[in-house]
Amino acid sequence: MTFDRDKTTIINYPPETLRTFRVQVYEWIDNLNFTLSPEECLENAEEYVKIAREIFLEAGWYGDGRIELMWIPPFMYQGERTEAFTVGVTIWHVKQREDGISWLLSPIELPI
Repeated sequence: MTFDRDKTTIINYPPETLRTFRVQVYEWIDNLNFTLSPEECLENAEEYVKIAREIFLEAGWYGDGRIELMWIPPFMYQGERTEAFTVGVTIWHVKQREDGISWLLSPIELPI
């Protein structure tokens, strides 16, 4: 059995779908070694980043830091056993430089 490692498959929705996601704040996510650049995963990453940026700014983000993607394994959240139950959830993340607060944009409520 082989497992899919194609980064271009982790975002399977159009940019406007980000407007349906929820914003959560967490202090602090300091290990960013496992984040992904949206450009590695999407041909039209700038469209997604633009919308994520707008949403984060509306929520109170100061506008500093780099917007990236972060994978959450399925065992880190509870809920229906949908496709996400086995593949996890890819969320949008930016770490604010000013104070180190992490801003998260997720299709599910995260247990934080």
